[in-house]
Amino acid sequence: MSVGWRDDKFHDECGLFGVWNHPEAANVTSLGLYALQHRGQESAGITATDGEAFHTEKTMGWVADVFTRERLRRLPGHRAIGHVRYSTAGSSNLKNAQPIMATTARGPIAIAHNGTLTNAEALRRDMERDGAIFQSNSDTEVILHLLARTPAGPLEEQIPQALGQVQGAYSLLILTPRAMYAIRDPNGFRPLTLGRLGDTWIVASETCALDLLEARFERDVEPGEIVVLSEAEPRTFRAFPPGERLQCVFEYVYFARPDSVLWGRNVHTVRKALGHQLAREHPVQADIVIPVPDSGTSAALGYSEESGLPYEMGLIRNHYVGRTFIEPTHGIRHFGVKVKLNPMREMLEGRRVVVVDDSIVRGTTSRKIVRMVRGAGAREVHMRISSPPIQWPCYYGIDTPTRRELIASSHATEEIRRYLAADSLGYLSLDGMLKATDSDPANFCHACFTGNYKVGMAPERAPQLRLFDA
Repeated sequence: MSVGWRDDKFHDECGLFGVWNHPEAANVTSLGLYALQHRGQESAGITATDGEAFHTEKTMGWVADVFTRERLRRLPGHRAIGHVRYSTAGSSNLKNAQPIMATTARGPIAIAHNGTLTNAEALRRDMERDGAIFQSNSDTEVILHLLARTPAGPLEEQIPQALGQVQGAYSLLILTPRAMYAIRDPNGFRPLTLGRLGDTWIVASETCALDLLEARFERDVEPGEIVVLSEAEPRTFRAFPPGERLQCVFEYVYFARPDSVLWGRNVHTVRKALGHQLAREHPVQADIVIPVPDSGTSAALGYSEESGLPYEMGLIRNHYVGRTFIEPTHGIRHFGVKVKLNPMREMLEGRRVVVVDDSIVRGTTSRKIVRMVRGAGAREVHMRISSPPIQWPCYYGIDTPTRRELIASSHATEEIRRYLAADSLGYLSLDGMLKATDSDPANFCHACFTGNYKVGMAPERAPQLRLFDA
């Protein structure tokens, strides 16, 4: 049986890692992908080259399962790009795993992509009418076709022409026999960083992947920028003028690893600041603060520090749960959540408990957690959420439910509180969340909270989830 309760979170889009000029490029890339596993758990892939032949290994599963010693031996070369994926555009199967590679008139090209193109379906239909044949239903293949159809000439001159036709979010790694290109869209929705390890250049979605390899962080790839890594020194140019900055604020709230530095700030520090602000906005008379691990841990620490309430580990997470398990037909209440989380009665019994989490999507898991904490003897359960109510889907690289499935899109906070069976419920305000980033609030996309889509738009596709039937 699928672990259905895990779907009550936004899924972690994708992670990119690239290596230029290292004798064990594929092995180094696999290690980088280990550090980025949180960004995608459906598939993993690496394309490596020695400057002539291209070699690709990719399959469904986690990095540790995909990149065995034997697979890595089949990836020779000094240059490589890698990808971990959770499907945001395109179904979850092997044909959509990345990197995507093709042989074009200008030679082989491999692409790895983090983001979602909002006009991919329209572009695909136009190209199919012209006779194009697609091997996957991933929007990344649209970019590959656009590159293949550009006029002959230097690729770095053709990339802006191809990407000028797309809308939406993209951080890209493009590998050719002679160069690697690291690219961010003009709005900078998704992160991409540049690092160095001696004479080796590294590109990664997050700095935690650089830390694993003891590589030095150089800088972020800027919105609208193309960084060219080749035999010469790295070169950089603007593919497009920078647009309005629309960095995804949910990277700070949930997606990025706490030990990463994102857009100049440590993620754990920002999440603690979210917790501080949450405590100021929604204080409550209670005995202890506990997180929903691991996503609520940093914010719970901040809430504890600001409120003066003791921090405890009231829920223990099992880190070794796979993507599927066989659920008993009879008898175990809330089995799915209990496989992942176990309450500590000794910490909870007879106490007024503040439970801190990063978000509520459908509300089904939060409801089970409240019941679990209360079932372990808690006298009161107060839910505190370190982001505003999620009311809109994301079309910029996050796999989210349709708007009708988002509990806050159609129910007020008090209605949600009753559904959760919590004694109280408090969400962080939008202004409080943006303030906690200690950055210019205008630099962030927060469309999932406000519905303010600045780039493209997609229609609703699914019926209302019947939230209150259970």
